[in-house]
Amino acid sequence: MMNQFEDMQKFGKESMDATMKAFGGVSMGAQAIAVESADFAKKSFEHGTSTMEKLVGAKSLDKAIEIQTDYVKSSYEALVAQSTKVGELYANLAKEMMKPVETAMAKTAAK
Repeated sequence: MMNQFEDMQKFGKESMDATMKAFGGVSMGAQAIAVESADFAKKSFEHGTSTMEKLVGAKSLDKAIEIQTDYVKSSYEALVAQSTKVGELYANLAKEMMKPVETAMAKTAAK
């Protein structure tokens, strides 16, 4: 009976350790996503501002359309690249979050 109690205590401690490791991984992953999003927002703002300055200085309608077309094209490409990066960050976050849980479950299944 005492041995079962010790096993339960050990299982509870291992579960708590796995949970804390998972939360640590979530925290780091969320921080990386937040930094990446902030950087993208800053770059997008700077790109929009420089495009607006170019548009104000455009001497003809054709030049203004060219500037706007380049802006839309590069913004779209940046958005696609950013979406890919953030998707990878979320995938890595999910993997890291599940590692401690998988380890704990494997230990439990082995017993």
